[in-house]
Amino acid sequence: MIIDFNKNNDGLVPAIIQDVTTKNVLMLGYMNEEAYQKTIDTKFVTFFSRTKNRLWKKGEESGNVLTLVNIKLDCDNDSLLISVHPTGPTCHKGTATCWAENNGKNFGFLTYLENTIADRIQNSDVEKSYVASLFAKGINKIAQKVGEEAIEMVIESKDSNDDLFLNESADLLFHYLILLQAKSFKLDDVVEVLMGREK
Repeated sequence: MIIDFNKNNDGLVPAIIQDVTTKNVLMLGYMNEEAYQKTIDTKFVTFFSRTKNRLWKKGEESGNVLTLVNIKLDCDNDSLLISVHPTGPTCHKGTATCWAENNGKNFGFLTYLENTIADRIQNSDVEKSYVASLFAKGINKIAQKVGEEAIEMVIESKDSNDDLFLNESADLLFHYLILLQAKSFKLDDVVEVLMGREK
């Protein structure tokens, strides 16, 4: 890896820090060649602090270190994407990220859908919301609906109509997300089980 530390005439390159598990961006720092080498050697992210004018190991005072997983260099050879396992909050203000955002796992649209389902369960009228009305019928009805959708998806998988198969798959996933919430779980809980099975 050939990093262009002299592109900006200050010997520094930006280092974007990303949680390897959640993929959330945690912070931005700067590295000179010495900080980069220290990071490689110790496996703990070390920056060059422009305010302290010295090397600075993240977490050297707080204990909230960033354990190195890997480093990627961008196409212009002048910025780094550093994947880490963070220990504790990353920001010096005590938040998980320097943008005061949660560092929870995010599954894109599925997380949005989970949040929408939760909102419908808590805040919608059972007369106007399918989710709220199904949830009000209890766990047995929800589980029954998941079973029905699973059977319909299996039936469609045996035919050649891809649209019907995908629609039934979507119905199954949607109702499964409702069932998870009825059991007080989220998709992240299932992912944790799957990750625990990784060999």
